[in-house]
Amino acid sequence: MQFELMASMMCADFRNLEKEVTALDAAGIDSFHIDIMDGRYVPNYAMSLNDLRCIRGLTDTPMDVHLMVEHPNNTVDLFIRSLKKGDTIYIHPEAEYHPSTTLQKVIDAGLTPGLAINPGTSVETIYEMLRIVKKVLVMSVNPGNAGQMYRAYVGEKYKKLLSMKEDMDFEVYWDGACTLDKIELFAPMGVKGFVLGTNLLFGKGRSYDEILSEIREAV
Repeated sequence: MQFELMASMMCADFRNLEKEVTALDAAGIDSFHIDIMDGRYVPNYAMSLNDLRCIRGLTDTPMDVHLMVEHPNNTVDLFIRSLKKGDTIYIHPEAEYHPSTTLQKVIDAGLTPGLAINPGTSVETIYEMLRIVKKVLVMSVNPGNAGQMYRAYVGEKYKKLLSMKEDMDFEVYWDGACTLDKIELFAPMGVKGFVLGTNLLFGKGRSYDEILSEIREAV
């Protein structure tokens, strides 16, 4: 079974960011997940454009940039110019008047277009855009802060999207409150990747190699 493990870098030790990136790379992390927040779309600030550029300069591993910002169409070009072919940009559909226009900018730049959907966002409201994105990042917690509780009702949303992904050619990803039991349940169902934060990866006092190996062996 093939699935991806993604490091939520807002949870990393920023006192030793280069060391963190190097250790995660050596452990075989599949991508670096970068949370960009503007304090308006979500009531928090996380990583910056300069943090993204720093990490992009330290590794060739793919990057997933999650824009939790109002009107991403106004600033998405800044992020596009800081990334490489094959990297992903996710936007929230509620944050933009015309989200498909922003997604088209990502596509035209040769990057991977993605939608991030909140627990309260229905699949029906994004149905048409599923034809043009390659990734759907399903939030199992409300966006903006790490360490939240899993919203159990989101499980049905994963199942609905998984039933559509083959026909509409996209993959489903998990973000928020990711624990081993969630990976064991949803990876066999077809969820392609899981963003790992403080529940599984960071602040455990163990090597990333050991943690990632244990996850992969358990599933």
